[in-house]
Amino acid sequence: MAKDTFFQKKVTLNAGGKLIDLSRPKVMGIINLTPDSFYAGSRKQGIDAALQQAEKMLNEGADFLDLGAYSSRPGADDISMQEETDRLQPVVEAIVKRFPDAILSIDTFRAPVAEAAINAGAHIINDISGGQLDDAMFATVARLQVPYILMHMKGNPKTMNQLAVYDDVFAEVYDYFADKYHQLKQLGVHDVIIDPGFGFAKKPENGYALMNRLRDFEMLGLPILAGISRKKMIYGLLNITAAEALNGTTALNTVALTRGANILRVHDVKEAVEAVKIWEACK
Repeated sequence: MAKDTFFQKKVTLNAGGKLIDLSRPKVMGIINLTPDSFYAGSRKQGIDAALQQAEKMLNEGADFLDLGAYSSRPGADDISMQEETDRLQPVVEAIVKRFPDAILSIDTFRAPVAEAAINAGAHIINDISGGQLDDAMFATVARLQVPYILMHMKGNPKTMNQLAVYDDVFAEVYDYFADKYHQLKQLGVHDVIIDPGFGFAKKPENGYALMNRLRDFEMLGLPILAGISRKKMIYGLLNITAAEALNGTTALNTVALTRGANILRVHDVKEAVEAVKIWEACK
């Protein structure tokens, strides 16, 4: 059934010269190059482990691979830029060589780390801080002319849980996106994706309030990424662990699709691809 909307949402991205159509939802597979990301199953340290996971996710239908070398779980310790680069750069180079058609997203809030990865063949910058933790990030994205995932977070991974206080979480996140997008447009950034930042300075009830109004973010005219995979808003509600939260993740991913999500960022690609296919069959 056609969905009428007053607002025209941008549904294409230019990633390394490849035009990506987001009118059909896409799946982004998470590869964490860290020893301490919140979900142990996503940790793939070293080139061989990362290549194996990349191949598995691509074979399962991942449209993007999101590589992160800095743990952003609540309370995570800071690491140096050098350590982040040392973890990330060899893996980017190896995946680009082995899978030259793969679209790579780089999960970092540091502009020099992002730029080095883009120069090595990556395509998208995924910044959990929305430019707040590196003043050079927006200008770097503009100069590189790559798609930018703009996420909402307050504070940093070590402090964000203490900052999950809102009068109106949707209004605050919406205004944040409107302001940041204006700044990016002024700099000439063309491709921006918004991510409400589920679990980042958000209590579970904040996350569900945002999910309930996810479609209202379409007023910004930008593609929407939902990153809810195995998060506390799922496993806490169900009184289980992150390792047991795949079924709940699939259920909530399906809700996100019904509310306008264009990209699902997930640990489990096969199940997310299946959710998209079933959702599409029901349209």
